[in-house]
Amino acid sequence: MLEVDMNDTDIADLEIEKLLVGKWRFNTSWEKLSIEFKNDMTYEQTRIQTLFLSKPLEFITGNQFTGVWHVREGRLFLNVKTLPQSIFNFKVPLVVKISAADFVGKITSVFVSETYEIIKLSKSKCIIKELDKEETITGLKIQ
Repeated sequence: MLEVDMNDTDIADLEIEKLLVGKWRFNTSWEKLSIEFKNDMTYEQTRIQTLFLSKPLEFITGNQFTGVWHVREGRLFLNVKTLPQSIFNFKVPLVVKISAADFVGKITSVFVSETYEIIKLSKSKCIIKELDKEETITGLKIQ
């Protein structure tokens, strides 16, 4: 089984990207995430909040996100492009769909991206850590 230990500086970002392509499940104490990394460098993510106090945010933003991803210097970057289930993406009768949340998501992603340090990666398991946080998150490939 091919495994990447991020202490090995010879591993190319392209090799890491190849290992990440597919569907992954990440669970933390406050949310459950399912992310599908696609070959065209886009991703689809579903976030289910398990912490009761975070449920109102999930109601506003929705729990599905799409965007683009890439790896640079052993770090995974996720840039949100759309929030398809947000209550701010609504239809007004006789008017085209207004996608205010998607617009905000696109503008925000220009300046801010979710950034994770990849600690360890294999074909079936991924350990990442959000920058500026101590807790590691373990993911399992489900496809």
